[in-house]
Amino acid sequence: MNEPGQFSLLAQRRFAPFFGTQFLGALNDNVFRNGLVILITFQGVVVLNMNHSQLANVAGALFILPYFLLSATAGQIADKYEKSMLMRRIKLLEIVLMSIAALALLTQAYATLLGVLFLMGCQSTLFGPVKYAYLPQQLATEELVGGNALVEAGTYVAIILGLIIGGMAVDVDPTKHTLLAALLVGFAVLGYIVSRQVPITPAVDPNLSISLNAWRETWRIIGFAREDRTVFLSILGISWFWFFGTVMTLQIPAYTLDILIGNEAISVVLLVAFAVGVGIGSLLCERMSGRRIELGLVPFGSIGLSLFAIHLYFAQPMPAAVAAPDVATFLQRPGSWKILADLALLGAFGAFYSVPLYALIQRRSRREHLSRIIAANNIINAIFMVIASIMAIALLQLGFSIPELFLVVAGLNAAVAVYIYSLLPEFMMRFLAWILINLLYRLRPTGIENVPRHGPAIVVCNHVSYMDPILLTGCIRRRMRFVMYYRIFQMPLLRFFFEHMRAIPIAGKMEDEQLMNEAFERVDEELAAGNVVCIFPEGGITRDGEIQRFRPGIERIIATRPVPVVPVSLGNLWGSWFSRRKGGGLRMIPGRLLQRVTVRVGKPVPAKEVSAAGLELLVRTLRGDER
Repeated sequence: MNEPGQFSLLAQRRFAPFFGTQFLGALNDNVFRNGLVILITFQGVVVLNMNHSQLANVAGALFILPYFLLSATAGQIADKYEKSMLMRRIKLLEIVLMSIAALALLTQAYATLLGVLFLMGCQSTLFGPVKYAYLPQQLATEELVGGNALVEAGTYVAIILGLIIGGMAVDVDPTKHTLLAALLVGFAVLGYIVSRQVPITPAVDPNLSISLNAWRETWRIIGFAREDRTVFLSILGISWFWFFGTVMTLQIPAYTLDILIGNEAISVVLLVAFAVGVGIGSLLCERMSGRRIELGLVPFGSIGLSLFAIHLYFAQPMPAAVAAPDVATFLQRPGSWKILADLALLGAFGAFYSVPLYALIQRRSRREHLSRIIAANNIINAIFMVIASIMAIALLQLGFSIPELFLVVAGLNAAVAVYIYSLLPEFMMRFLAWILINLLYRLRPTGIENVPRHGPAIVVCNHVSYMDPILLTGCIRRRMRFVMYYRIFQMPLLRFFFEHMRAIPIAGKMEDEQLMNEAFERVDEELAAGNVVCIFPEGGITRDGEIQRFRPGIERIIATRPVPVVPVSLGNLWGSWFSRRKGGGLRMIPGRLLQRVTVRVGKPVPAKEVSAAGLELLVRTLRGDER
């Protein structure tokens, strides 16, 4: 039976009103921000004697500065109070702010609009922790990737509509701004109406005493984020993505005017291309990850970000020789489609990078601290984004062109990616597993839900190829520690991979009794820590495709640490690349590429019923005739 996909959430009250609320909020933010940027860039509006390029970066910094100043308080509020009530009150604040913005537009008080932009940043700061902490309270673990993907896709659809609506509203009424003012208030009111349907979501820490000392609380919630090293490094990864995106997207209006010699309509098309890419990439995340939090997508995304930022530089490194008065003329110019494709692919790879990281933070953070950890994420994001705006202004002042700025950011992204993945090899290991699995095999897993979600367990599986640990890693959602024959563990090309998977090398008693005993001790330590350990009881990779006799080591493990044992079978893998020939050597020329491999997971066997012979029979039964 097929599991319901991410789009089924849009028909459920636990998700749909929340989705509509955040969608309308993002839409209104972008109608307002894009309308303001277009007024500044293309309508000749002068504010505080700054040119259009400087104003675009200042506007970006003003919107994100509140994330640094108020996130600590926002995180505490989101943990202390019921979330649907908070959403309604935050939407009421939006109505007030948009009414002030409408009045400023009608009276052409453009400096006031910069103040409203700052206050809108404050409102968004309050909403952020509520939004991301709401999802894990209402969604199951396997729904987190799909839910986050819909939120990201919806946000960027809202950005697209905001760009179009904001640009058209200014173009239709460039002097009085009546239409833009009416739209801002209207969307805010509609967002409040939708928020009233969000279901009650209880506070996770109602007894929390809110500290108004923002500086002290900021360090405290960053401390919560640092409790789990993977969570904190994921936050740094997300913050880097916002640095990258801030530098790239804030330059688009000036890039259009100064490099492409175009107008506001072309600027909107470029931003729409980026937003469409993010939306499509977000929706692809669930399919590409198999409804699990697939960390392998993160390095894949970072590679794409650098490659397409570099390609964007070469697509138009110098200002165009001839102006493009409209979109049709721009699209007829050589290289224009490359620019649009680069921006769309930057958006898509940005989604591959960020969606799994958000889901990972929600999954691995302590529930009672989640809103404050999200707030810590927002604070660090804000720091990176402010630095991005300052760096962009500084490099442009030093004489860098906007395409050269794109090239600098691409190089920085590559350097940061190498640094982060050296600190957290799990991401790169998952990436290598994801690439190999999708290039060489077509996995068909069943019964994955039989692996306990929490607590210690042992997985036993038949051993068909050198890729078995990677295939199992690609199917089973729990992180596993693999016990493997020490000679395989020491293979030059695979040892780095196995070490960072924290695999446990083992030898036979006659080969190295000390290593064997050490392996059993490590297995017991991992089970005591609540982890899943995977063993291949045959003691080696099959030479003829048949399941060999299961050795009694599993009984020794269970005698010391009685935990449930989950039988798993691998089928249709014999004869594929990395399986053995009948003579025993590695099969260098695959008999089958893109082989459909079955992974069948049986019901857990209670510790008191475990025997090597019984487990062998269960695995044989699961596999059937599929060698």
